[in-house]
Amino acid sequence: MDQTTLNFIFVGASFALYFGIAIWARAGSTSEFYAAGRGVNPVVNGMATAADWMSAASFISMAGLIAFTGYNNSLFLMGWTGGYVLMAMLLAPYLRKFGKYTVPEFVGDRYYSQSARVVAVVCLIVISTTYVIGQMAGAGVAFSRFLEVESDSGLIIAACVVAVYAVLGGMKGITYTQVAQYCVLIIAYTIPAIFISLQLTGNPIPGLGLFSTMNEGLPGGVEAGVPLLTTLDGLLTDLGFNEYTATTNPWLMALYTLSLMIGTAGLPHVIIRFFTVPRVADARWSAGWALVFIALLYLTAPAVGAMARLNIITTMWPNGVEGEAVAVDDLPDWFRTWEVTGLLGVEDLNGDGMIQYYNAGSEAGAALAEANGLEGNELVTFNRDILVLANPEIAQLPGWVIGLIAAGGLAAALSTAAGLLLAISSAISHDLIKSTINPNISEKGELMAARISMLVAIVVATYLGLNPPGFAAQVVALAFGLAAASLFPTLMMGIFSKRINSKGAVAGMLAGLVSTCLYLFLYLGWFFIPGTAMLDSSQYLFGIPPTHFGPIGALFNFIVAYLVSNATEEVPQEIQELVESVRIPRGAGAAVDH
Repeated sequence: MDQTTLNFIFVGASFALYFGIAIWARAGSTSEFYAAGRGVNPVVNGMATAADWMSAASFISMAGLIAFTGYNNSLFLMGWTGGYVLMAMLLAPYLRKFGKYTVPEFVGDRYYSQSARVVAVVCLIVISTTYVIGQMAGAGVAFSRFLEVESDSGLIIAACVVAVYAVLGGMKGITYTQVAQYCVLIIAYTIPAIFISLQLTGNPIPGLGLFSTMNEGLPGGVEAGVPLLTTLDGLLTDLGFNEYTATTNPWLMALYTLSLMIGTAGLPHVIIRFFTVPRVADARWSAGWALVFIALLYLTAPAVGAMARLNIITTMWPNGVEGEAVAVDDLPDWFRTWEVTGLLGVEDLNGDGMIQYYNAGSEAGAALAEANGLEGNELVTFNRDILVLANPEIAQLPGWVIGLIAAGGLAAALSTAAGLLLAISSAISHDLIKSTINPNISEKGELMAARISMLVAIVVATYLGLNPPGFAAQVVALAFGLAAASLFPTLMMGIFSKRINSKGAVAGMLAGLVSTCLYLFLYLGWFFIPGTAMLDSSQYLFGIPPTHFGPIGALFNFIVAYLVSNATEEVPQEIQELVESVRIPRGAGAAVDH
């Protein structure tokens, strides 16, 4: 059976399962559409939250970022998991105690202001739209390989698929679909990793294989008995790249980790998952179970990244760095398959019939080029988002493993995209239309508005996903910065401070959101449109990249909110009592419309 047929079987079976669940769990009321009727078991919710969380950035892109940067990008693991601890301890139980459907609804009621609610909606839409760009781009990568089409075509197909089951099922359908997607993606991620770890080190546990020694008989001049990381460091430095285990600026690493942590805790599509459980205690348990399920993938990702980078080097230099590179005619089948997508490409610059892969801009690379008559790195295109999907093919694993990981990549991208789109549609239908524009709208009309707004969000996300401002994980990091700067401080002050009033909250949110958006747009282009950037990386303020700016925006939010609140009237007594009652996480009322 050929590879394309196997891919169709695995992906087709998983999609049939998702669609079947969406039809079975179709939302029939706004309560089911927004919060799954508040009847989800915390273990089930933890698994659904893990799938919602482990997006294309986690499944497809994170290992690629670690592979090409090394130790420094382990901060993604620390920031994202640390953010869940913050969310479990500081936000989830208190927001569940409040008993609402959406994050803007909490903001509007806590700050006794429709203006605050509308600003929160704007923040949510900006955050979620930025985040979903990365998911759609990742889904496009997965579909392009699975169907062997260009990545743009794959993205449009992915948008059509997510439109069917997300629009139909709402939170109820998405919850149970995400449970199935978690099972698919975790199996798809770990099985190839186990195979590759055994192949390279003989250790079946990838996380331990990362610190094991190399097997005998491996290509690329790899010496048996040498630790994997030592081998990788040596190969990379010989080719002119940085050591895999090297570290850079600790200040920027700390800032980026903090941005990911507080951004995670402020992500609206994750927070609304904790509104689906019956009790306040269940919200904490859901976060705990989510961390367990997330850890299964996150403890494997560093090994996948390192082993993939090693496999790429030995593919390009099968005789070792001192020997001949791979010949154009001897490029493996997986290489030719990925070239069709436009995400991988080579060019024989010096016409010697070989494809050399090295860092032409380094001293070691220049020396290698001079010794071999090379003219530059001939691996001219390598999109980092393909690494996990291509890894089983690079390691020559069985065809069914490749089909399985194709299904897993699609499950990861589509599960998070669905959660984000639900957050956007809920904010528009419930917090804008129901609470502000047309309070008398019927439940049926509100449900229809939610589905229409979700379709519009899919169209916008698809358009932006065709020209994303970076790799999937980089785009997602921008969304984290926006969440860190806008919603996280507002939620924290809303729960733990009785002094912050409506004027302070609105001013703080706007200060955090606007300052962060301006910083992103100046360096990445206005609204991420290519060619509209006004500054480049050499002009970063204090050397801070756009992906690291979230904590600075959050600081602006806190300071402005505090100053404005202290310069204006006090919070009404009934709101102060409300804040006091929310901080005692015992019991929770049903969601109430206002």
